[in-house]
Amino acid sequence: MKQQTFSDVEYSNRRGKTRRERFLDSMEELLPWEKWIEMIRPYYYRNTRGRKPKAIEVMLRMYLLQRWYHLSAEGIEEAVSDSYAMRRFLGINFLDEQTPDASTLLRFRHLLENHHMDEQIAEEEAEAIRKAGFVIHEGLITDAVVVRVPKNLKKSPAGKRTET
Repeated sequence: MKQQTFSDVEYSNRRGKTRRERFLDSMEELLPWEKWIEMIRPYYYRNTRGRKPKAIEVMLRMYLLQRWYHLSAEGIEEAVSDSYAMRRFLGINFLDEQTPDASTLLRFRHLLENHHMDEQIAEEEAEAIRKAGFVIHEGLITDAVVVRVPKNLKKSPAGKRTET
């Protein structure tokens, strides 16, 4: 069992789980994590130079979150930082480590694609979900941005817009 964080303690007092938490808990139970990790291990970064690599399981989980929620690499990096459910699914404790960055996730995705493991993972995922009797209705996380616009724009005689 992993050590609880302050966020875990804070969230433990809620009335129930969110739809996202229930979905991620289901995926936790349904999918063949160990099989996929062992499939990826021979091709994964060997840690001979550079930064210490992220755990295969963390990268795999982040890759799947990106697919399930149709987010860019930058989008899933931000979503994980913002979502307790996603962070818990990845097993990341911000006291000890950071979310894998977008370029790390992109390299991981390319590794899966180059060895056609992405196709195998998708097929086995669909099969596990079908066998469990579930159907996935894909979702989309959208992001809103507030943009300041002038309150009143008026055309000048020269045809240019001016703020009044």
